[in-house]
Amino acid sequence: VTPRQRGVSLREDLQIPDVTPGASIQVLNLQGFVVQELDQHIDLLHEYNDIKDIGQTLLGRLAGLRGVTTRDLYSHFGLELDD
Repeated sequence: VTPRQRGVSLREDLQIPDVTPGASIQVLNLQGFVVQELDQHIDLLHEYNDIKDIGQTLLGRLAGLRGVTTRDLYSHFGLELDD
């Protein structure tokens, strides 16, 4: 039986609070977070992901040139597969 068939929304079924963005920020502030720090952290995560994507692309191209798998290169360069 789906939430709709039971007469509740998915949000209610999952017990997700219905808050406005401003209220979410207030909750984060009460928990000790500073919005500017969160913004900086998100920006750094984006930068990290962009750099990681470039590294993955380079490893893929190098693997293709060498005729090996990317997995082989991970072990060759001492990288963990879950990095």
